[in-house]
Amino acid sequence: MDRALLSSIILAAPAWARVGLTMRDAQMRERAADALAATIVERLEEPPALPDRNQLCLPI
Repeated sequence: MDRALLSSIILAAPAWARVGLTMRDAQMRERAADALAATIVERLEEPPALPDRNQLCLPI
């Protein structure tokens, strides 16, 4: 896993979860951390997108 991928996953997480990490309420921080972790795991477990078989391969 590289830093750019992880960064893009974090930025794609729900905004409330990213903001929730800074809250004073411990329960809110825990819920936000769980949501952020769930987003990261979900995105990392997705199979990579396959190239479109109908797309022509053109030489460059």
